[in-house]
Amino acid sequence: MSRLPADVRLALLLVLGVVSAPELRSAPNPRPNIVVVLCDDLGYGDIKCNNPRGKIATPHADSLAAQGMRFTDAHTTSSVCTPTRYSLMTGRYNWRSRLQKGVLGGLSPHLIEPGRLTVAALLKRYGYHTACIGKWHLGMDWAKVEGKPEPERNAIETAEQHWSVDFARPIANGPANLGFDYFFGISASLDMVPYTFIENDRVVAIPTVEKAFPMVAGKPSRTTRCGPAAPEFEAEAVLPSLARAAVDYIGKRAAEARAGTPFFLYFPLNAPHTPIAPSSEWRGKSGLNPYADFVMQTDAVLGQILEALAGHELAATTLVVFTSDNGCSPEADIASLRASGHDVSGPLRGHKADIWDGGHRVPFIVRWPGVVRPGTTCDQVVSLVDLMATCADIVGATLPDEAGEDSVSMLSILRGKADTPLREALVHHSIHGNFALRQGQWKLALCPGSGGWSRPGDAEAAKLGLPAVQLYDMAADRGEQTNVAAERPEIVDRLTRVLEKYVRDGRSTPGAPQRNDTTIDLWKSGKP
Repeated sequence: MSRLPADVRLALLLVLGVVSAPELRSAPNPRPNIVVVLCDDLGYGDIKCNNPRGKIATPHADSLAAQGMRFTDAHTTSSVCTPTRYSLMTGRYNWRSRLQKGVLGGLSPHLIEPGRLTVAALLKRYGYHTACIGKWHLGMDWAKVEGKPEPERNAIETAEQHWSVDFARPIANGPANLGFDYFFGISASLDMVPYTFIENDRVVAIPTVEKAFPMVAGKPSRTTRCGPAAPEFEAEAVLPSLARAAVDYIGKRAAEARAGTPFFLYFPLNAPHTPIAPSSEWRGKSGLNPYADFVMQTDAVLGQILEALAGHELAATTLVVFTSDNGCSPEADIASLRASGHDVSGPLRGHKADIWDGGHRVPFIVRWPGVVRPGTTCDQVVSLVDLMATCADIVGATLPDEAGEDSVSMLSILRGKADTPLREALVHHSIHGNFALRQGQWKLALCPGSGGWSRPGDAEAAKLGLPAVQLYDMAADRGEQTNVAAERPEIVDRLTRVLEKYVRDGRSTPGAPQRNDTTIDLWKSGKP
């Protein structure tokens, strides 16, 4: 039975009486196991339950939604990965940190400030065993090679900096220093060096050669950055390796979890981000292109996690979150997918990197038997930054003023008891550091264009004479096609003042004012 998909197994357990329906309806373990599956560059429209007209099969995500709650207005705090991961881990907006635009590289120093509370550290205080298995991309402090150029602090390292670290020495200020009992994975995106696995604070195999991988399977003309690699390391083996490690971790923790010691598994995948490298058994499965194949393989990895939970009798006592770090990348060949009838962002405008919703509105599904009513949908505006306050609420913790400054608990939503919006407003951030604020039906963007990679970019939009700010009525115009800033100046003014207050206070939730780590420039090129 353990080889069956998780949803089928759970249904059979109910039929066989191994797990009773009353047991599933009763109060769960007050400290559930928590598993967060974070995809990399998976678009809002890439899963069928969000986009019924989509052409990519995602049976495990769809099944998870049928067993739990699907959020239709969930967002990352940024439209690219490092900033999103910072917010997820800390409950704090990414733009309060030193990183004001772009992403870190694989050799960048740590981004999360020493002493800052993370979700993992919080849960560890409350008796959880904690693990991160997958892509970190929040910086770590590699041992330096004397005389070599320092890797970039706030950007991806240059080719001249690739061999600036001593891979044989321990790594400091990584996941183990931020509340995780165990780490296995890669330092950053799989198109960044070094190409080697890390376990806890050491590389599994020392890079001794240089490698690069095709950005898209079957298309060798464009490759990832060429740099330090372990001889046996191959891109297409990374996702299966991470899946095996996560399944093994669940198995190792199962007995203690059943005995009352829960675990927190943060499982940030490398897929379907570049290099788009589906394993051989998945190539061609979608009938569309390699990206769609990789999405299907990513969905299958979710299925492996669900099956492991069911197989170890943990499904009924585990809260599972399935989401993505930002929208789909143009590397997916969005045009060809659209020509085949698949829209990676569904009805939304834009994609990864953009300030428009296609950049940061993401799939978000939560299953928690006994708490979350199966087959439900929530249209409240929520964010990955809310994980911190939600976990604190679950374990009965009160966050100190200097932690989770922008995190709002979703627990009442999960319990079906949220009749009014929980969040006053939500801030969005693009790859170039442009700001937007969503409050109710209104969305204000402080830039004339996409703020990212879609056309028109901000420079092109300015040349076209487009207004310096954008205001959209998201209730009537989910695709952000009609800018009504000129017709509703009072809304522009009100939302701008809310955003300015959030910056000034160092927080967006109730509590003592805090300091940002640097000066925040809301307008980038000057207020219009």
